[in-house]
Amino acid sequence: MKRMLILCLALLGWIYSAFGQATFKIDGFSKQYYGKVYFSDTTEITSEGWVEVYDRVTEKKLIHVDADELSFNLHDGELKADIAEIPYGEHSVLLYKDYNFDGKKDFAIMDGFNSCYHGPSFQIYLASKNGFVYSDSFTRLAQDYCGMFSVDHENEIISTMVKSGCCWHQFSNYIVKNNEPKLISSYTVDGQNDPIYIERTKEWDGKKMVETVSTSIELESENIKEYFKFHVDKVNKDIILYYNINDRMLYYAITNDKGNVELYYPVDSPYKSPDFRYDKTNGKVSFKNKDAYYTIYDKAGNIGIDITFKGKTHHWKGNSKSRRGSIGKLLKAKLDNVVYR
Repeated sequence: MKRMLILCLALLGWIYSAFGQATFKIDGFSKQYYGKVYFSDTTEITSEGWVEVYDRVTEKKLIHVDADELSFNLHDGELKADIAEIPYGEHSVLLYKDYNFDGKKDFAIMDGFNSCYHGPSFQIYLASKNGFVYSDSFTRLAQDYCGMFSVDHENEIISTMVKSGCCWHQFSNYIVKNNEPKLISSYTVDGQNDPIYIERTKEWDGKKMVETVSTSIELESENIKEYFKFHVDKVNKDIILYYNINDRMLYYAITNDKGNVELYYPVDSPYKSPDFRYDKTNGKVSFKNKDAYYTIYDKAGNIGIDITFKGKTHHWKGNSKSRRGSIGKLLKAKLDNVVYR
């Protein structure tokens, strides 16, 4: 059986040694260069190893990268270069592409799975007059994000993605200036406080990065059990109370005519703190933040909100036709941050 395994590996192009070790030649990606990859244990899903690049004419070794983890997929019995299914799919251990848009192909060499969520990570070597030179700045783009960066050669843009859990993502774009990647834009969406979503956009205006922030609420979120909503024609805003099924807490939000959240409460409240008071008899929910006192009412067909700020009370009557839900239905459940009277 062991002799048969050695024979099969040899037929596939492997140079086999004992204890599951194997070295494989990577070819077909360049007329000038070829590669080798060593796996310390082919019986495991991943193993330690190294990747090397050689000059085809001189047989001189040009690049050597040690890897704490490597894995492989065979294609027609061969290990292929230049497969990069960004961000989470299959990645070759050796990529040969032009990353700095100078018309010369560079190398990305896998050194393990050190990018976010155990994604593949690479070291970048840029082509120069004196051979291939390690680039720290390009390498960081292939280490500190999720998998290998993507390259748009037509527009000469490099893009990265990074995430934290299910609900925080950041997408960034770079140009290459003086042979270094330069950030020109980023887009971040933060849904960690679902159903509240915060979007941040940063763009280079030629002198500095300009940031814009927008906050929205997704009332169709699966985390919202019930909600009470109405429109105030006087100020063209929506008033919203909602019950978050995840933490059994009541929340308040006010949105403008563009759907952007201008205020939500509580922003960061301790679990089971008495943020709201519910007067069932009068159909009122009240709360106070550092700036104002709020009373939302829903009684005998009348809906609205009273806001007391610096001793003056502002009366915002709700449009009854815009009503969605009711305070009574919303607060049938005993919520942990509501005092019931």
